[in-house]
Parts: sequence; structure tokens; C-alpha cells
Amino acid sequence: MIRIGINGAAGRMGHALITACLKTENLELTAAIEHAGSAKLGQDAGTLVGLDPTGVLVSDDLHSVIESVDVLIDFTRPEPSLKALALCAEYGSRMVIGTTGFSTDERMTITATAQKIPIMMAPNMSVGVNLCLKLLDIAARVIGPETDIEIIEAHHRHKVDAPSGTALRMGEVVAHALGRDLSSVAVWGREGNTGERDPNSIGFSVIRAGDIVGDHTVMFANEGERVEITHHASSRMTFANGAMRAAQWLNDQSPGLYDMQDVLGLRSIPS
Repeated sequence: MIRIGINGAAGRMGHALITACLKTENLELTAAIEHAGSAKLGQDAGTLVGLDPTGVLVSDDLHSVIESVDVLIDFTRPEPSLKALALCAEYGSRMVIGTTGFSTDERMTITATAQKIPIMMAPNMSVGVNLCLKLLDIAARVIGPETDIEIIEAHHRHKVDAPSGTALRMGEVVAHALGRDLSSVAVWGREGNTGERDPNSIGFSVIRAGDIVGDHTVMFANEGERVEITHHASSRMTFANGAMRAAQWLNDQSPGLYDMQDVLGLRSIPS
């Protein structure tokens, strides 16, 4: 059995992760962590999500349980994720990171830590989204150089970073396939008299509304035709199930920084 810890257990994504863990064979939930002061502290992780009791109580002290964790799964925010990462490195636990919004320096810290422990980090752990990333690489190489490229994403009103990590990753994949630097060609929304579109630019549009779980579309538009690659997420369980798949895969890996393309074996498929 692979022993799983979940950081951010009381949030919407935390509930989905607990549920997925308890329903996945060969995984055992051994730790459920939430921030100090949470009203959910002390509750059984199973009953928290409407399932049978597990005996695992929600705690705010990762340090006290980290030795019982083979793989820690974290979908929180950059600061708590990095604190958890430091503990994982100290005790030799592996870590699956679904948190987004890291700064350049924070990402460098994660990369450096991956020399000590296996880390799987991806802005989106949906199998479908990661298939889309592969399709985007192919589409960009085939039709991208002659098309206008726009990325549109939509999420719920509570999401704090924009564009989403998934949208940024989509932009990175397309830009890399075209030999462009995303930071140089990205257009973060438009307003006023913008002039004609730069043919090398990659545009981003962001929607925050209601309870949208996650919608992403990349548009390759030319005169006379348009190709769109779209993914709609209707449940957080798609991300949670992907995280469990990642945890199972990561448990057998050597130290290094991996993503879902590695987990799903998509790197071996030619573009």
C-alpha cells in the first residue's frame, strides 16, 4: 500500500482528493492536513467527505505525521506548498504538486528540491487536459506558424490566479513548438486602440464566474478556417483521480522533477 497525505484537506479540491484516495486500490490515506484555525480540524477525513470513518483526523501539524506519508499531494497555495515541500525533502517523502501561481524563484526552489526527492508538478492533472497538451504541440507544429493563436480560459469566482496555470502551460507548449518565447509574445488581454494583431503573438482571455470548474480553449484561426482544441472539466474528481494516478507512478521513481506527460507516457509519442 502507498501511504498518502493530503495537504489542504478541507477545501473543495481537498475533499475530491480524499474521496479519490479512499476509492483507489493500493492507496491508503494516512494524513489529512489543513491550516491552523480551520473549523474542520479534528474531524475524521472520511466523514468529512461523506464516507465511512477512516481513523485519520484532520490536523494542522504536518510535521507530526510526515513520517507516515510516502507521497504528499498538495493543491493549496505557493507558501504552504513550499513549506510542505521542505518537510518532504527533510523526511524523504515524495510530493505531487497541483498548486499554481508560483513565482520564478519559487519554481527554482522546487527544481532544486527535486534533486533530493521525486516531485511530480503539473498545473492540471486531468488525463484529458494532458492529452490536449500533446495535441496542441502537434497542431502548433503543423498549422501554428500561419495562424493567429488565442487561449481562452474560464474558472469559478474563487480562483485567485490568472491566467490559470493550465492556460499558461498550454501557451508554453504552443510557444515552444513554434520556437517562440511566451514571455515575449503573450498578450494578456486587450483594451482600447490596440492596433493590428501581431502575427507572432499568443493572446490570453480570462473569465471568472460562478462555479465553473475549468474550461480551456486554444484557437488556431486563419482566413477561411479555424481549429479549436477545447477541454471542459465538469467535476474536480477528474483532477483528483489524475493526482492518484500520479502518486502511484511517482512512488516508483528516482529523484527528479516530473509532470503528467511523464506519468501518462505521452513524451514517447512523436509530435
